[in-house]
Amino acid sequence: MKELSLHILDIVQNSISACADLIRIDVTVDIEADLLAFIIEDNGKGMDAQLLKTVSDPFATTRTTRKVGLGISLLKAAAEGCDGGLEISSVQGEGTKVKAWFAYGHIDRAPLGDMVETIVSLVACNPAIDFVYHHRMGEKHFEFDTCEIKKVLGEVSINNIEVISWIRDYCREGIESLYGGVE
Repeated sequence: MKELSLHILDIVQNSISACADLIRIDVTVDIEADLLAFIIEDNGKGMDAQLLKTVSDPFATTRTTRKVGLGISLLKAAAEGCDGGLEISSVQGEGTKVKAWFAYGHIDRAPLGDMVETIVSLVACNPAIDFVYHHRMGEKHFEFDTCEIKKVLGEVSINNIEVISWIRDYCREGIESLYGGVE
């Protein structure tokens, strides 16, 4: 995949398929430590020990429409190819945590990509799911939490077009502030 945000979107889609109703996405950029990492954690149905052992195998999938599942194996290859790695932990009935990390300055590391549109797409298409997005850049951080927004909205749906427009602007301003207006 050309951007890490697409890997994040793919992993979050796995969480949605696992019936998660709360998904946390944490992105950390630490240039001094030469690190770009992300963690996706959900409260979905989790995986049993057997599936967890084979989950990074491209020919292991829970899908019934095809016999391959390339998302996790491609993410693992991308991370390891950039002096990083991938860890997955899961407890059946409790959820799953996926952590990927990359050498920030590695020449082959894909750019993070458009996290604003990733967040907006997830919220707009999945209004019943709560998302918590936390992005760290050195000492600065930005957090977006749909639980808090839904409390303020009351009866108004979070995927109302005006709300989505506000979410897009809010996230764009928050993430740009981490990078001094430039990513």
